[in-house]
Amino acid sequence: MVETLRKSLRDSAAARWTALLIVSFTMMCGYFLSDVLSPLVGLLESQLSWTRADYGIYTSSYGWFNVFLLMLIFGGIILDKLGIRITGLGATALMVVGTAIKYWAISTNTLDGTILFGLKAQLFWACIGFAVFAVGVEVSGITVSKIIVKWFKGKEMATAMGMQVALARVGTALALGFSVPIARATGIIDVSRPVLVALIALCIGLISFLVYMVMDKKLDASEVSDVLEEADHEDEFKISDIGKILTNKGWWYIAILCVLFYSAVFPFLKYATDLMVNKFGVDQNIAGLIPMLLPFGNILLTPLFGGIYDRKGKGASIMIIGSILLIVVHALFSVPGLNNWIIAMILVVLLGVAFSLVPSAMWPSVPKIVPEKRLGTAYSLIFWVQNWGLMGVPLLIGWVLEKYCVTGQTMRDGLMVNTYDYTLPMMIFTGFGLLALIFAFLLKAEDKKKGYGLESPNIQH
Repeated sequence: MVETLRKSLRDSAAARWTALLIVSFTMMCGYFLSDVLSPLVGLLESQLSWTRADYGIYTSSYGWFNVFLLMLIFGGIILDKLGIRITGLGATALMVVGTAIKYWAISTNTLDGTILFGLKAQLFWACIGFAVFAVGVEVSGITVSKIIVKWFKGKEMATAMGMQVALARVGTALALGFSVPIARATGIIDVSRPVLVALIALCIGLISFLVYMVMDKKLDASEVSDVLEEADHEDEFKISDIGKILTNKGWWYIAILCVLFYSAVFPFLKYATDLMVNKFGVDQNIAGLIPMLLPFGNILLTPLFGGIYDRKGKGASIMIIGSILLIVVHALFSVPGLNNWIIAMILVVLLGVAFSLVPSAMWPSVPKIVPEKRLGTAYSLIFWVQNWGLMGVPLLIGWVLEKYCVTGQTMRDGLMVNTYDYTLPMMIFTGFGLLALIFAFLLKAEDKKKGYGLESPNIQH
C-alpha cells in the first residue's frame, strides 16, 4: 500500500512538477524584489540623492547578515536538522519582513537629514531591510534546491533545477522591465511604488509556500519507511560534517566557480540599465528593457541545457562553455567604440546563454559530490561563498565608477547628474570570467580523477 501511494506522488510527473512550480513561484517573487531598484539608479539619484557609491553600499548590503553573521551557514544546518517545511516557512517570512522594512525606509520622509553609522538614515534602513530579505531569499534558495533533489533525484533533476532558475529569472526580468513604468505610473515619480508591488507579491509567495508544505507532508506520509530511514540519517548530521565538506576539493571548485560566475552576472545586472544609458545612449525610461532580455533568455535555455545534462551528461563541459561565453561578452562590453544599442542587445542575449549554461549544470552537480544528508549545509556554504561576491563586487564597482569613471554631468528629470565611462568596470567583470574558466577546467579534471559522474547523465534508467 505504501509503495502504491509513493508511486502516486513522487513518481507522478504531475505531482512533482506541481510542487516545483509552487516553490518556484515563491522564488520568482523574491527575485523580483532583488532587482526591483536596479533600473531606478538614475531616479534614486534624482529623487533620493543616492550617489553611485550609495547605491553600491545598498547593493552590497545583500551580503551583510549572510556573510558576517553566517546566517546562510546556520540556515543550511537548520535545513539539514529541522527539514524543509520549517526552514522554508521561516525563510519566506524573513523575505516579507525585510521587504517591509525596505519599503518603509524609502517611502517615509521621517528619516530625512538623519545620519546613522555614517550613512543617511534612509539608506541605512533600506540596507537593513535588504540584508534581512537576503537572508530569507538565500535560505529559501538552498531549501528549494533540497526540495528539487527530494522530488527529482534519479529523474529530471537538472531540468527541474533549470526550470526553477528560469522562473526565478522571470522575476528578474519583470523587475528590470517594469520598475521604471511602475515608479512613473501616476505621472509622479515614486521609487518606493515598485517595492510595494514586490511586497504584495512576496505575501502571495508566502501563501504559495504554505500550499507546498501540505504537498510535502503528503509526500512524507506516503513514504513512511523512507522518511524514518531519512530521519535516522538526518540525526547523524554533526557540525564536524562541515569539515568533510570543506576538505572536498570538488566542492571547492564548484563554490569558487559559483562566486566568480555569479559575481560577473548579478552585479552586472545591478548596473546594466545605467550602462545602457551612459555607454549606449538608450533613453533612461526604456533602458531596462535591454538587460531584461538576459533573464528572458534564461527562461527558455536553462531548462533546455538542464535537459541535455539529464539525458546526455557533460556537466563540467557545459560549465566550461558558459565561462568562455562570459569572457567574450564582458570583453566586448569593455571596448569603448562598441556603443550601438543593437550590439548591446546581442551581447546581453549571449550573456543570457552563458548564464543558462553554467547554473543548469552547476547546481545539479552538487548532489553528485556531496552526500544527501549534508546537502543543505553544502548548498548553504556555496551560497555563503557566493555572497562574498554579491556583497563585495557591487561595492567595488560603485567605488570604481565614483572614483575613476565620472566623465561629466548631464540634465535628467530636471537635475544635474553624473555621466560615467563603464570601460573599467567591464574589464573587471571580464577578469572574473577568466578566473571562472580556470576553475571550470579544474573541476573537470577533479571529476575525471574522482569519478563523480559530472559528465554522466542524471536520469537513471
